[in-house]
Amino acid sequence: MRNGRAPPRLVRVHLSHILHGGTEPAWRAWRALGRSAAVLVLVALAGCAPFRAVTPGPTPAEARGAAVLAAAESRLGTPYRYGGSGPDAFDCSGLVTYAYLQVGIAVPRTAAAQHAAATPVAREELRPGDLVFFRLGGREVSHVGIYAGGGRFVHAPQRGGRVREERLDQEAFQRAWAGGGRFHAPP
Repeated sequence: MRNGRAPPRLVRVHLSHILHGGTEPAWRAWRALGRSAAVLVLVALAGCAPFRAVTPGPTPAEARGAAVLAAAESRLGTPYRYGGSGPDAFDCSGLVTYAYLQVGIAVPRTAAAQHAAATPVAREELRPGDLVFFRLGGREVSHVGIYAGGGRFVHAPQRGGRVREERLDQEAFQRAWAGGGRFHAPP
């Protein structure tokens, strides 16, 4: 007894008791519904269960691309050096080689070889971590960068320069555009 009152008495009725005729009025109502209606009632009640929306995470390819980009961005400000492949100095293809090795993907060493080996990607389909290729001084692909999204890319530009971010819509890069490329998975 609490506060001079008896606790309320709980009456438990098991579903099997109702289904098998334990309480006549409930049993009659259940039978009147019929089996198909009963199934509908149970399905409707099941809809009352809590629902958790699952937001999908990045695909493995998107996660690799983001990791490649992060590796390249971690080297922003690093000096350019012809033949450099990091971590203290880079040329353009050396930066790509370094960034991809950080996620376990070996790529060819030169911009032309990377262009030849990558799966082509249309400019409007580029994703972070994809490669962007340029023909800066002739017919051969001679420069490469790592796409960062939003029309931006990271690259090691030239002698006297440092690893930096640029925009694809700059006139020099628009004129020299050779295509985009993607490396999907470790060999």
